[in-house]
Amino acid sequence: MREQLEKIYDPKQFEDKIYQYWLDGGYFTPQPDESKKPYTIVIPPPNITGQLHMGHALDNTLQDILIRWRRMQGYSALWIPGTDHASIATEAKIVEAMKKEGVTKDDLGRDGFLERAWEWKKTYGGRIIEQLKKLGSSCDWTRERFTLDEGCSEAVKQVFVNLYEKGLIYRGERIINWCPHCLTSISDAEVEYSEKQGHFWHIRYPLSDNSGYLELATTRPETLLGDTAVAVHPEDERYKHLIGKTVTLPLVGKEIPIVGDTYVDREFGTGVVKITPAHDPNDFEVGLRHNLPIVNVMTDDAKMNENAGKYQEMERYDARKAVVEDLKQQGFLVEIEDHTHNVGACYRCSTTVEPRVSKQWFVRMEPLSIPAIDVVKKGDVKFVPERFDKIYYHWMENIKDWCISRQLWWGHRIPAYYCNDCGETIVSEQEPCSCPKCQSKSIRQDEDTLDTWFSSALWPFSTLGWPEKTKDLEYFYPTSTLVTGYDIIFFWVARMIFSGVEHTGEAPFDTVFIHGIIRDTQGRKMSKSLGNGIDPLEIIDEYGADALRFMLATGNSPGNDMRFSEEKVKSSRNFANKIWNATRFILMNLADEVDSVGLPSHLEIEDKWVVSKYNALVREVTENLEKFELGIAVQKLYDFIWDILCDWYIELVKSRFQEGGQTGIDAQKVLIYVMTNTLKLLHPFMPFITEEIWHALPTGDISIMISAWPEYDKNLDFGEESREFERVMDAIKAIRNIRSEMNVPPSKKASVFVESTFAETFEKGSIFIERLASASEVKVGNQFDVPGAVQVVTDCARIFIPMDDLVDKKKELERLNKEKADCEKDVTFISGKLNNEKFISKAPQNIVEQEKQKLAKASERLAKILESIADLG
Repeated sequence: MREQLEKIYDPKQFEDKIYQYWLDGGYFTPQPDESKKPYTIVIPPPNITGQLHMGHALDNTLQDILIRWRRMQGYSALWIPGTDHASIATEAKIVEAMKKEGVTKDDLGRDGFLERAWEWKKTYGGRIIEQLKKLGSSCDWTRERFTLDEGCSEAVKQVFVNLYEKGLIYRGERIINWCPHCLTSISDAEVEYSEKQGHFWHIRYPLSDNSGYLELATTRPETLLGDTAVAVHPEDERYKHLIGKTVTLPLVGKEIPIVGDTYVDREFGTGVVKITPAHDPNDFEVGLRHNLPIVNVMTDDAKMNENAGKYQEMERYDARKAVVEDLKQQGFLVEIEDHTHNVGACYRCSTTVEPRVSKQWFVRMEPLSIPAIDVVKKGDVKFVPERFDKIYYHWMENIKDWCISRQLWWGHRIPAYYCNDCGETIVSEQEPCSCPKCQSKSIRQDEDTLDTWFSSALWPFSTLGWPEKTKDLEYFYPTSTLVTGYDIIFFWVARMIFSGVEHTGEAPFDTVFIHGIIRDTQGRKMSKSLGNGIDPLEIIDEYGADALRFMLATGNSPGNDMRFSEEKVKSSRNFANKIWNATRFILMNLADEVDSVGLPSHLEIEDKWVVSKYNALVREVTENLEKFELGIAVQKLYDFIWDILCDWYIELVKSRFQEGGQTGIDAQKVLIYVMTNTLKLLHPFMPFITEEIWHALPTGDISIMISAWPEYDKNLDFGEESREFERVMDAIKAIRNIRSEMNVPPSKKASVFVESTFAETFEKGSIFIERLASASEVKVGNQFDVPGAVQVVTDCARIFIPMDDLVDKKKELERLNKEKADCEKDVTFISGKLNNEKFISKAPQNIVEQEKQKLAKASERLAKILESIADLG
């Protein structure tokens, strides 16, 4: 028993019901099946702090389109969902909530805080998962993972230990990026740079022997309190005689050495720089080379510390003002120069980061980056669009060691332990009972946690059971396509590639499909500060998930940003409504004999035309999806359904429905065949409406999402018949256009005379011209003399419509003269091309032939227009 479609399209009535139907059917849950090819996508795990935003909606719509398409193609298609613990973001949210209660982390202690964090995850962590379901995401929820779950945690520990034992993880004092707000180190990739207006403060450093002074410039005068040297280039003739001498540090009064180092650019400024190893990464390297002391003058939260003397406890920017004023008062300040420079900020909270010397854990990147570059160069991993591989290469070839320790409690605790008696460091997956060196049982674990991206980097294989050799891992890994925005290529994509190669011996996926970000109508990035964010759930509630998905796919181009438009969502909903109403029309006219999907043995010319168009659509949409041209594919589907199927074919066969008999049944069979198979092509983009309609049609399959993807069939390519029928369609369009221009109502019938060498074609098509072009009669011949008639010209016909009482002869001549001018312009342009020797010699022969055919058609059309003008004259 087929379901009935409601009179009005209302997605609220069936979207949730259909999603539950899919879940109950287990259609999202594939099994390893050696008779099928695997196709795997891992979701970029959203943070447990997150709520669904338009970026998530875009990313997950694109993934769902791909997974549904491959599932229908017969792949064992697995889309692994999950969430990320998001150390910094989650801890910040929990601390903020505790602050309102007057509770701090220290009040609770580590264990108490982690209990609170897991409770928070239980309350809020699944929110975004439920929201993804509203979008229609066909993830396998039975395989849902969390970056802090037991299996992922075991993978993290094993990777850490393996890398440590290979010498690829080490602990050492290095200069790192420190966020004074989040109170943790962050990696280079987590620093966002932007241009800021600042100053160069030019300062005199007196030579200690009172023989003069050195002048230098700095953008951060407050850090001079931590200077331990000034540097000049060792071959700079101006200063090399001073190397080994000392200067007296302004405001502090202590002597610091003048060192020679090739780091100094002789051409920049005065050729003298201050060296502050504790507060600048380049200065830190200079300090290592010259064995300089490291003097840190700031606290964790960017206030001045005890090494800052009288400036202690001042906030860093207040201290800057005070230091500058004192330099001025004491005669050390030469001038202040305006200067624009790049300033790094924490990507989470936008606080300006502080370079800071700290003992941290690092991954040695060079040995890992080389094979990760090779897999892309060899083509084992392809970027779509290809231009993003250059960005990947640039980052990987210039990568620095990765600081992986974070001063947080929520996250994977570093599996390193220290003996309190002998100081031995033990790195182990299991907590050691005693020190292997001195057998002491007094052991403590490292307090720090790992960078969130450390666990995310293992996501493609840890989610499939690695390090265990599970069936899922053996069958579904390496995964197939990674879908992600260009903004996390460095954070995530690069790290997954080198982690996959290092730990599994294979690249973790074969294709990285990069999409842009979704902006507002003005092209601005959506953000809380601008207040221009759009809640996808509100859009779904008003227009339905299919309308939002269709809008996000329409116009989407790999790697490029797109703009959100509610008008486009409305247009997508109108499209869904069009499909709904077309289906209802089909069902209302469906005979009982039509109880399956299949073409009749006999096809009329209009049937061959629509079947041929559908067949070409199958080929083109499949090719577009293979190339990740989702926006192009969905536009072709829109054009076919709206224009060819609904506006043309259904109108063409209405008379056959009315006539009944075999011709009516055959038309119904063609319509059912084309509609059901086109719904299959549309399903990945609009899954809900296609499933609801599927159950109302005589399909026989239990769900459209597990039906077979259509394949191109050369036997359904009726090229000649299609071209023949399109001559009739062109005539109908031309007649409709002229009647519209002349404001002739459809109810006003008129005789139509068709003058053409394709007489048989137009004789057969006369029934369509009568019905679709408001013709009272159609006469076809080689030549007609219809005085005072309105004339229209197509590529293969001249059409006369006697409308003396309806047409303004003067306006008709104006229209024909305008057509003549446009046609003459085309003839001149194409002739110019064909008379150009360079074009003829360089263009491929098929292109030249196409241009010649265009010229012949344009010339023929011009001749007919001139003839029409003469007739009216």
